Amino acid sequence: MNKEEKSTIITTTTATAVMPSEHTSIRQRRSLNACMVQNFLLVWLDSSIDPENNNDCKNTISKLKEVVSSVNTFTDADECIDFINDLKQDRVFMIVSGTLGQTTIPIIHEMLQLSTVFIFCANPVRHEEWAKKWPKIKGIFTDIALICKALQQAAQECDQNMILISFITTSSESSKQSLDQLDSSFMYTQIMKEILLTINFQQHHIDEFLTYCRDVFANNPNELYHVNELQQEYHKHLPIWWYTYDCFLHWMLNRSLRTMEARSIIRIGFFIRDLHDHIAKLHAQQFAGKSTSNSFIVYRGQGLSKADFDQLIKSEGGLLSFNSFISTTMNLQVSLEFARKAMESSDLIGILFVMKIDPSIASTSFADICDVSYCKQEAEMLFSMHSIFRVGSAEQMNENSRLWQVNLTLSNENDPDLHVLTEYTRDETKASIPWLRLAKLMIKLAQYTEAEDLCKTLLTQGKCHDYDIGNIFYQLGVIKFHLKNYAEALKFFEKSLQIRQKQLSSQHPDVADCYNDIAIVHDSIGDYSKALSSHQKAQEIYQTTLYLNHPQLATSYHNIGVVYNHMDNYSNALSSHQKALKIRQATLPSNHPQLATSYSSLGSVYDKMGDYSNALSCHQKALAIRQKVLPSNHPSLAVSYNDIASLYYKMGDYTNALSHHQKTLEINQKSLPLSHFDLIASYNNIASVYDKMGDYPNALSFHQKTLEIHQKVLPSNHPQLGTSYNTIGSVYNNMGEYMNALSYHQKALEIYQKTLPSNHPELITSYNHIGLVYNNVCDYHAALSYYQKSLEINEKILPLQHPDLTNSYNTIGSVYEKIGFYLNALSSYQKVLQIQQTTLPANNSELATSYSNIGSVYNKIGNYSDALSYHQKALEIYKKTLDSNHSTLSTSYNHLGWVYFNMGDYSNALSSYQNAFEIRQRTLPSDHPELATSYNYIGSVYNKMHDYANALSYHEKALEIHQKTLPSNDRCLATSYSYIGWVYISMSDYSNALSSYQKALELREKDLSSNHPQLATSYNNVGSVYNKTGDYANALSYYQKALEINQKCFSSNHFRLSSSYKNVGSVYESMGDYLNALSSYQKVLEIHQTIFPPDHPQLAISYDNLGSVYNKMNDYSNAVSLYQKVLEIRQNTLPSNHSQLANSYNNIGSVYNNMGDYSNAISSYQKVLEICEATLPSNHPHLATSYSSLGSVYDKMNDYLNALSCYEKVLKIKRSFLPSNHPDLATCYKNIGSVYTHMGDFAKAFSFYLCSEIISQHSVH
Repeated sequence: MNKEEKSTIITTTTATAVMPSEHTSIRQRRSLNACMVQNFLLVWLDSSIDPENNNDCKNTISKLKEVVSSVNTFTDADECIDFINDLKQDRVFMIVSGTLGQTTIPIIHEMLQLSTVFIFCANPVRHEEWAKKWPKIKGIFTDIALICKALQQAAQECDQNMILISFITTSSESSKQSLDQLDSSFMYTQIMKEILLTINFQQHHIDEFLTYCRDVFANNPNELYHVNELQQEYHKHLPIWWYTYDCFLHWMLNRSLRTMEARSIIRIGFFIRDLHDHIAKLHAQQFAGKSTSNSFIVYRGQGLSKADFDQLIKSEGGLLSFNSFISTTMNLQVSLEFARKAMESSDLIGILFVMKIDPSIASTSFADICDVSYCKQEAEMLFSMHSIFRVGSAEQMNENSRLWQVNLTLSNENDPDLHVLTEYTRDETKASIPWLRLAKLMIKLAQYTEAEDLCKTLLTQGKCHDYDIGNIFYQLGVIKFHLKNYAEALKFFEKSLQIRQKQLSSQHPDVADCYNDIAIVHDSIGDYSKALSSHQKAQEIYQTTLYLNHPQLATSYHNIGVVYNHMDNYSNALSSHQKALKIRQATLPSNHPQLATSYSSLGSVYDKMGDYSNALSCHQKALAIRQKVLPSNHPSLAVSYNDIASLYYKMGDYTNALSHHQKTLEINQKSLPLSHFDLIASYNNIASVYDKMGDYPNALSFHQKTLEIHQKVLPSNHPQLGTSYNTIGSVYNNMGEYMNALSYHQKALEIYQKTLPSNHPELITSYNHIGLVYNNVCDYHAALSYYQKSLEINEKILPLQHPDLTNSYNTIGSVYEKIGFYLNALSSYQKVLQIQQTTLPANNSELATSYSNIGSVYNKIGNYSDALSYHQKALEIYKKTLDSNHSTLSTSYNHLGWVYFNMGDYSNALSSYQNAFEIRQRTLPSDHPELATSYNYIGSVYNKMHDYANALSYHEKALEIHQKTLPSNDRCLATSYSYIGWVYISMSDYSNALSSYQKALELREKDLSSNHPQLATSYNNVGSVYNKTGDYANALSYYQKALEINQKCFSSNHFRLSSSYKNVGSVYESMGDYLNALSSYQKVLEIHQTIFPPDHPQLAISYDNLGSVYNKMNDYSNAVSLYQKVLEIRQNTLPSNHSQLANSYNNIGSVYNNMGDYSNAISSYQKVLEICEATLPSNHPHLATSYSSLGSVYDKMNDYLNALSCYEKVLKIKRSFLPSNHPDLATCYKNIGSVYTHMGDFAKAFSFYLCSEIISQHSVH
């Protein structure tokens, strides 16, 4: 048993395996019979097919069945297309009416399953023209007899072309390396052959085969005749005669060996052995004493798929293995015709194999069968299974790119690595009973049902010794484990343990094996303490009885590592897995599957630790090994692809995630029933990736596939249907289709309420999903109601300090945070923290999340010191427990950046945001959306620092990413346009600002509900531009639209409402409507006083706005009082040279100026100037404003020299960045002229007035 394989199976979505419905069984049964015996299926599509009521139709089907084993008839084109599309391993021959063919063939022509098409109609002329376009159409027929003849030839060609071949490429880098690396299909088929040749088949095996055939061919009189013939005359004819006789036996044998379907091989196993023995006997007779000098040439013509052909060309100098019986001929022309026929298919390359045969090679049996063949006129040489050839040169024939000659030489060479691995596989499938050995091989090939049938048959025969019965119970435990029937697995392992303890010593390794697997089952059901205990019992036995580097010790270390991983004890898990890997590297061949298991499990631990780079490396090593040694549709390959996909998903590389999930799906579709858990998980995983990529239609499509399966196979109120409804609802939620989302989530809830107890955990899930939708449509009271229902159930079924309660407290806290109930939010988050501090270790990442949530609330209420403290605690934990490139670290740095940004500490904000960006840049693709978020954050800091060029540059980088990776109407694009608009506002480029904000608004109006808060944000942004440009009517209109939305969405004291009132007040202020402005600003102040502490910066803004209005109303006393409150708050909370302090000094100076208190005005303006000079470039516009204010007061004080000095500095700064005819320059010249006038220097005054007048007459407005 590969005991650890389960430890690597990781799926991101859970589902329940269910039984197929009657509908599914009927559909699958349509092709069952044909699939078992032939390499192809015959499909007949015609709207007039009616064998029950139409004798001509009935007779046509009877004639076809003389050639093929069954006919699949369809009257509906869509049903026929679905049927063909569902086939994975078989070729399809199609008969179609002319009318349906004209519309159907263009749809299905490129399907690889479709091999050949025959048009069957009464009017050939009508269809000749369109049929010429499609190479797979082999003719237009009016006579079914001609179709039967063509079918017979096509069937023979299909059998010829579908023999399983293994290719072994050379190493171009080192000619000293072995050239003989055979692939896994060789190894398993070779062992299958060895087992079959050791089984002593009896007459009852032949009888069982004949009984099966009668069932398969119940509706085919022609084949039933052959069944009866086989029963009566099998021993009268030789096996080769039967192989070459025109009946089902040949087809069934070839298909069984090609597909490696265990049941088929077991049923026909007696004939495989008889045929091999017959060839070997003839070989001994015909080639005894022959030497290399008696070498001869035979030929084989067939088709290869383009993929196989490419592999063949790469294999020159390497080896090629035919894994089935193959027919060759001495007649070149016969083989050449097969090759030419093959290339007529657009999917195949025609190959003529020219094979040099050395008769002295004893490892391969072959014989001239002319004298014993049914077709005695053919010069045929038949090779037994597993003939290996050295690949020679390949060359085009007659310059035809699709017809090639390939030279082969019979070889007895074998690859050393493969030989060692085959020996291990032989050892792992070793058993005293051949049938049990075959069951063990079936388990390795993941054919569990077939293996179980074999084991149960052995038990019912009653011929086994007790020890063998213990081994059979053990294998049944392995099978039940892989089928996820853990209770049954435990029962069989315990039965095996009891027998082994009686038959063997208590310290025997076989006893340890049982403990080991009992532990694995306990681990699978989450009983980790029992799992660890049983593993340790096994390890004690292994350490006592086995040598230091024994492979079984590696298995023991590995499995203990798995349990530690599940217990989140990562250091012990890593240590155990590394011990296992070290032993395996020392004792196993480099491509042994158990090495893959070690790498895979190490990858799982690294994954949980967030060390995605090491995790990916390990999983890729596991995949590389599995690709070499396992069949292409083995479940373990699906596991590897899924593990890698999951990592790419976490790393945000959704393209690679999708690619690997699709590979998983391809394997699962080939090897699993429609309703299997892992197949449903594949659909859900692919849907999740599409969801993350914003490709919601595809996400929806794959979730709906899951729903369709569940609807077919489950009763209408099954809880698993509820799960499907919830996943679809979640996609609709992400699409912003909230009504559809709500509908699906409510369907799920209705099912759960009808079928589950009132306190069932699935009800919690449903309430949370519905709460999330209401949260997204900003119906926070409804959201809170559903989240509280979820909490009520959790509080009933869980202990007071249970970790699952934290999810409910977190979601409730997040809603309180959104509606501005910050104290309630803080209380909820602190409950979470209290539980986590009681139940989790000090460095657990969930504690860090709680610290971060609490820090965010403190940030919003302006308590920046506590905000910083909590975010820093979170960051410290993440640094200790996560890889330095983990995405959560980047999020933590962003949170710190946000606090520093709100504090006006832009240097630290920039540093934090850049730390986050650097992590994302190292770990994410260059066009990942999270990089766009980082660009926007950094751009916003540069904007605040007045570095507009860098601000624009970063926001435009974000926009480029969003445009490349998101649908054209995605709301994230609106975010980027809004950031760009903000920069243009800061630059006073109102035209570009308006354009950017309107683009954002258009996107949000298309994508969001009419009451969504982001629409309010866009209305505010557009309103702000109109306000800046003096279009107060439009400004007021947009601000009021935003206010209406915010009034509907938020509580009466929510911060967003205060922002809306502030915006409306600012327009009224600009319009000179000071009473309405005052009313709006007072509402802002009332809200801020309710939700913020006394020294919060937002209170400063409220006082500032009110002070501005009082100043304009000439109520200077109130104005200066309010401005000084603003100054006090900012002095307490901001650095001494912060720009907002400069604003406060400027406002106070303005009031003193208006009051005629020029001394205090000068004092205030000089403080403004000191801050600006310390923090801004020498030509910054704010410096010009500061000098202008000072100049104005000096002018009023008749201090003309200081006034002149200030105005000249203003002129110098503005000339450095304004065009020469800008109106602001005219004002500068006029102010200087005015000072010279007061000084009596009229000549200079005139020259400056003249400059001002010239600009005024030609200025650009």
